[in-house]
Amino acid sequence: MKSKLLKAADVAGLTFLMPVIRLCYGDEPHRQLKEIFRMIVVPAIAIVVFLGLWSLVASRISTRSGQLPGPTRTADAAESIWRFHERETAKGDAYELSSEEIPAALSAAKDQLATLEKYDDKIDAIVTKQMRGRDAARSKAAAPVQKELAELRQRNAAEAADRVRKLTAFGASLEPNDAAGREQLLEMTAAHEAAKEAGRESVRELNGRVNDLLGIDSPGYEAALSLQTAVAEEKQFLNKLIDSLEGGRATQLEGYESKLTDQVAAYESATGEAVFPAARAVARTQGQIETVAASQYAKPYTLPMQILRSVLCVFVGFLLGVAIAIPIGVLCGLSPTFMSAMTPFIALFKPVSPIVWLPIALIVTGSFIPDPDNHWLTNTLAEMPVIGWMKINPAFIASASTVALCSLWATMTNTALGVASISEDHLNVARVLKLGFWERLTKIVIPSALPLIFAGMRISLGVGWMVLIAAELLASSEGIGKFVWDQFNNGASDSFAKMVVVVFVVGAIGLLLDRIMIVLQRAVSFDGAPAAV
Repeated sequence: MKSKLLKAADVAGLTFLMPVIRLCYGDEPHRQLKEIFRMIVVPAIAIVVFLGLWSLVASRISTRSGQLPGPTRTADAAESIWRFHERETAKGDAYELSSEEIPAALSAAKDQLATLEKYDDKIDAIVTKQMRGRDAARSKAAAPVQKELAELRQRNAAEAADRVRKLTAFGASLEPNDAAGREQLLEMTAAHEAAKEAGRESVRELNGRVNDLLGIDSPGYEAALSLQTAVAEEKQFLNKLIDSLEGGRATQLEGYESKLTDQVAAYESATGEAVFPAARAVARTQGQIETVAASQYAKPYTLPMQILRSVLCVFVGFLLGVAIAIPIGVLCGLSPTFMSAMTPFIALFKPVSPIVWLPIALIVTGSFIPDPDNHWLTNTLAEMPVIGWMKINPAFIASASTVALCSLWATMTNTALGVASISEDHLNVARVLKLGFWERLTKIVIPSALPLIFAGMRISLGVGWMVLIAAELLASSEGIGKFVWDQFNNGASDSFAKMVVVVFVVGAIGLLLDRIMIVLQRAVSFDGAPAAV
């Protein structure tokens, strides 16, 4: 069992767990404790130090978008993102409820709303009290600097008036032919202007300090305001939830079906010229019933949904790149002549930025899918299970194509290297057995090159993940990149913190993708074959 656990940890790339496994089996405890300290405790300490430094630096950096978010604000932003996702999911579920389920859900939502409304006056009083305390603290902190600012302005004005008086008197005493005196007056005037500007700069500096002190928020006020905002958001959500329940699909269908019953009765009893209008009314209501029955809640994209869409996009682009890179890489490894022919193209296109590839991909994709709403491909994908809700469009396809164009090179070169490095003995055996090209390729060439092929694929997937975020941002494709761009343009108080959340989300997903490729790489690697950790 011990060897199986160690093998699993090694294959999964979780080598830091190996000393823990050995310690559990009593294998050299002293040595394993040292390894645990080095591989687990030290990184944990480094993370704690990082969080402390991050919090310290964040409290000292202010930008046009607000203060740099620290760990606490970033965690709050992550919670806000998830809360928004849960609320939108709840509204979507409410729209789908049957007529039997709606009364209980509606009653629960109204009870929650009534409970929150009871606390409105208390919360407002707390916010008002904290605001007054904040304003008093601001005034007290700014008072000495404001006094210093007033004194500085008076002193600057008095000194400037004194200099002007002296300069005026000196100028009046000059003779018309006194060139030296006039030159001296110009120098004195320039010094006077420089002194005035220095005084203004001192005033601006002190005024900035006053504004900074008057803009300081107390922790109590921020907490009270945060509570007020959270309650207001929850009330808004409950009102929207009630609207979804009262105007859900089942409720709409009941209304249309009742209307249809009356219209059918009117149609059956109609005579003469009234028959056709009655039939038209019935047909229209039947069409409305079909439309409502097939309708879905218009749920906006939330970050978890955008993450799934980005992961799908990167895998589509990655697999497309692999499908291009491996055959070309195999041919390059088998034929030095073909490799010589491909080398200029690899050297030329490999450094091209995704920012260059993306507009080209958008133009080409747009030419093949000029009308996404009525194109067979997008309509077919929209009707597919699991991925239909992602609404794959030209921007998605262009982003995936950009990922493929930027990520295929590592797989191509590693495949060529792996094929070219196959032992000559293996190829001689193939000749002796008189294997055909396809048999030689599938039984000797590709199996022997697999470790290096997967090493290249691992690099390609990492490159593709980095490229994708920029591609989605520029193409406005619904994914993580668009989320970042929307938050950048949003300007809300927590937008900055939400962008920092995305940094960790992107890093965590990239780490997970890398771990997956490590498992696959080690699964096909031979004993002693190189496999990066």
